[in-house]
Amino acid sequence: MNDALIFDAVRTPRGKGKKSGSLHEIKPIHLLETVMNAIQSRNDLDTKNVNDLFIGCVTPVWDQGANIAKAALLYSGWDQSVSGMQINRFCASGLEAVNLAAMKIRAGWGNLVVAGGVESMSRVPMGSDGGPLLFDPSVVMKTGHIPQGVSADLLASIEGFTREELDQYALLSQQRASHARDQGYFKPSIIPVYDENGLLILKEDEFIRPNTTLEGLAALSPSFEEIGKMGYDAVGHSKYPFLDHVRHIHTAGNSSGMVDGASLMLLGNKEKGEKLGLTPRARILSAVTVSVEPTIMLTGPGPASLKALEYAKMKKSDIDLWEMNEAFAAPVLKFQRDLHIDIDKLNVNGGAIAMGHPLGATGTILLGTLLDELERRDLSTGLVTLCIGGGMGIATIIERI
Repeated sequence: MNDALIFDAVRTPRGKGKKSGSLHEIKPIHLLETVMNAIQSRNDLDTKNVNDLFIGCVTPVWDQGANIAKAALLYSGWDQSVSGMQINRFCASGLEAVNLAAMKIRAGWGNLVVAGGVESMSRVPMGSDGGPLLFDPSVVMKTGHIPQGVSADLLASIEGFTREELDQYALLSQQRASHARDQGYFKPSIIPVYDENGLLILKEDEFIRPNTTLEGLAALSPSFEEIGKMGYDAVGHSKYPFLDHVRHIHTAGNSSGMVDGASLMLLGNKEKGEKLGLTPRARILSAVTVSVEPTIMLTGPGPASLKALEYAKMKKSDIDLWEMNEAFAAPVLKFQRDLHIDIDKLNVNGGAIAMGHPLGATGTILLGTLLDELERRDLSTGLVTLCIGGGMGIATIIERI
């Protein structure tokens, strides 16, 4: 079995996912071109050596439709022999793209694969692709699938988390992200975005709010109470009848923000890397997905992480740093509590609450951020995990070389 090696990881800054955001004028295909050009130039890469490109995208319509992966290959001028595929595993799409690349390499059916993700949430709003789990009432009632924000509040209610606990974690995320940005921890992988005229648009994450306070967070209104009253609270109660009511305590301050961004990772086997003069930074030890109860939906990271550890024949104590996507504060707190993870080893440079969650790109961003931090601290192993719509979970373990 071939080792799946990581040679490089890059990403754009994350721009606010609104029309007023810095990246709104930049099409998602140009975001991908930015990171593809960076991978090519940083590694002196002749793209005819690349077997395939996997790109995660959660809302593959309009500017992101019709196989954005192959479109980006053509647009970026990569060799015509490179094939491309767009994939959608909801919020885990970027990490699943990497995992699929690793599987292809380990199986010996590819020796150099590029993987990543893109999401322009300012240009293609979340939910634009429709779908029965979101908009068909009969499917919602039969499956018990509810909006994730309501699921987050349902989880917080069941687990007994308080609004103050959620806000305290959100503040920690903001503080850590602000510190990491100010200290330049993200610079090894971040690629500035320029417009078609060569003018700089954005060079660092703009969603971070360094002046966040607990008082300011406490003043925010619940984000999902009204939608819960539209019948989704009742669906949650039918699944968990012991619960008196759903306490709506997630807000814009303790939930992930909508942003634009793209990410990319170069992977391959040892033989191909040596032939091309590429220096391996890490190997992928295991990659798994699971699925759990679909109404509460956000509890997959725990089981996925334990399964990934089992496949890698490792223990929790073997992991130096953990990254869990901060879709909402409650799932992160549950993950930390259930697996008894030291908070000083979890999301050490902040997460999506502070920096935003560009759906299709986030998984690859987290893996690249983790690798940069392992190198900065001279540590060895890390685990990345995300909760996923429909009750799924994903986890990937890497080891530095």
